[in-house]
Amino acid sequence: MKIAVEGCMHGDLDKVYETIKYIENTRNIKIDLLLCCGDFQAVRNEKDMESLSVPPKYREMKSFWKYYSGQEVAPVPTVFIGGNHEASNYLWELYYGGWAAPNIYFLGLAGVVKFGNIRIGGLSGIYNARHYHLGHHERPPYNDSTIRSVYHVREYDVHKLMQIEEPIDIFLSHDWPLGITDYGNWRELVRHKKHFKDEIQQGTLGSKAAAQLLEKLKPSYWFSAHLHCKFTALVQHEEGGPMTKFLALDKCLPGRKFLQIVDIESDPGPYEVQYDEEWLAITRKFNCVFPLTIKRGNFGNTQLDTQDCRQLVRSRLEERGARPCEFAQTVPTYNPSHPVSNTTFSGCPRNPQTVSFLELLDLPYVLDNTSESRDSPASSTLRDDYSEDIPIEDEDDLEDVPEVDDTETKNENQGLLVQRLTEIYSPLVEGWAVVILLFHEALVVSEVGYLA
Repeated sequence: MKIAVEGCMHGDLDKVYETIKYIENTRNIKIDLLLCCGDFQAVRNEKDMESLSVPPKYREMKSFWKYYSGQEVAPVPTVFIGGNHEASNYLWELYYGGWAAPNIYFLGLAGVVKFGNIRIGGLSGIYNARHYHLGHHERPPYNDSTIRSVYHVREYDVHKLMQIEEPIDIFLSHDWPLGITDYGNWRELVRHKKHFKDEIQQGTLGSKAAAQLLEKLKPSYWFSAHLHCKFTALVQHEEGGPMTKFLALDKCLPGRKFLQIVDIESDPGPYEVQYDEEWLAITRKFNCVFPLTIKRGNFGNTQLDTQDCRQLVRSRLEERGARPCEFAQTVPTYNPSHPVSNTTFSGCPRNPQTVSFLELLDLPYVLDNTSESRDSPASSTLRDDYSEDIPIEDEDDLEDVPEVDDTETKNENQGLLVQRLTEIYSPLVEGWAVVILLFHEALVVSEVGYLA
């Protein structure tokens, strides 16, 4: 199975899909799946941008609305998680996961699905120690505080993922697991990202929650984004134990390492996104302690005997099949011919997919529960464990830092290859070009960028 892994999307779906099409045509291969590691920005209309935590000058419609409306259809099945620049109001509609657009599946704030026989798990958002133990109290319309806290990872979702016992093949997180730099060439990393050095040396760069999950789940592959750079690592779990191949990628910008192709052994296709039986059983078991206020969740003592849940889930999936509920639009789509500047908040609609999902598991709908106070906590002067503010435009984007590979010879050969491919192919696809085929730390990948 050939899987394209993308870093931060930032709404540039058209560009990423064009790149994938270009790879397929020039290398005569078929990409089976696209995975996006957050900052997807599933913005459907002008109102959604009010829930997007970015400075006003970066609030652009980009291209997701075309796929939501049906004007365009994703040419390859796409699975994504959320980051810290999202239309959080829309992702809350799909808390448990669902189709954000036809052929584009959101894993939920935490989730596991199957694609063929490949098991893919993910955790949306980024880690923030101040909000980690709180419940999911934020509801749209968000204020200046909740528009940021809404995308902070919660202990409840991590606790559910920690219950997984069956093997995970791929795991997605937006921020990197804490300590992952110890397993790769961090000195090379800080040559390009000098401001990472102090956090790496102090052991504060990354997510504690993601590190816990990495240690527990031990997936074969772990993909991340957030820090707008490429980084690879190889994690050996205990002596002689399984290994995790870690890959972080950049954002979709000219000349950046934002996309790679990973070839994973799998059963033959065709493939489709399907519900995962174990994850549905965990979801059903823990939904009764879903913390929906600002209070700390009380779920640690929940006894996890999922056999009864699995029996129900298995029988339901046998009856209806394992394909997720069908996509449904819940709001009007952006119309470039009739832009709307002044809109009024109309609440958070119940997404039919989520309603159907909960009916499948015999669970009540609670996402619009506002029965208890959910005011934001008083602002704190505590320092975050690490900075969550990775700007849309990085501070070092304008620095003249050359891309340096492991050896001078490799760098020279790759440079010649990039130059030749650019000369041959860039006129054919309006400046897009595949750049390097390489073998790196047990990952056979195609490294892709695009040229302005």
